[in-house]
Amino acid sequence: MAKVGIVMGSDSDMPVMAQAADILEKLGVDFEMTVISAHREPDIFFQYAKSLEEKGVKVVIAGAGKAAHLPGMCAALFPMPVIGIPMKTSDLGGVDSLYSIVQMPSGIPVATVAINGGTNAGLLAARILAVSDQELLGRLKVYSESLKNDVVTKAEKLDKIGYKEYLGQMKK
Repeated sequence: MAKVGIVMGSDSDMPVMAQAADILEKLGVDFEMTVISAHREPDIFFQYAKSLEEKGVKVVIAGAGKAAHLPGMCAALFPMPVIGIPMKTSDLGGVDSLYSIVQMPSGIPVATVAINGGTNAGLLAARILAVSDQELLGRLKVYSESLKNDVVTKAEKLDKIGYKEYLGQMKK
């Protein structure tokens, strides 16, 4: 049973939304993913959003660009956490999407990550679920420790070879 619903307004959002799916997969969190336009097919969107709770979904990750109504509409219809991912746009670089998602009216909260922040959206969904799942919490701790170890390894390498050599290796 999917615990996270991942929805995007266009398949052009797939590279960013796949980042959320990838981290959830890595952490062993079940999810479902679909493309639905709140503007172009509102009847299908309403059915989808209203069915999530009975399907066992606990968190929704919704990505959208420009007017970016999808996350807010999910939050209006789905009673559990919704995480919005503002998509980078060609017009305003994603600031339009960010403002559309983050400026929700009182009573309809949407947690919002950075523009194109798919990985963080997946991690936030996992952290929400980990409140009541000790095994998932353990996997998140291991993941965080691996991030720390990666930074320590890079710092040791930099200390050993110097910044010019390190920079040269980064460019390859």
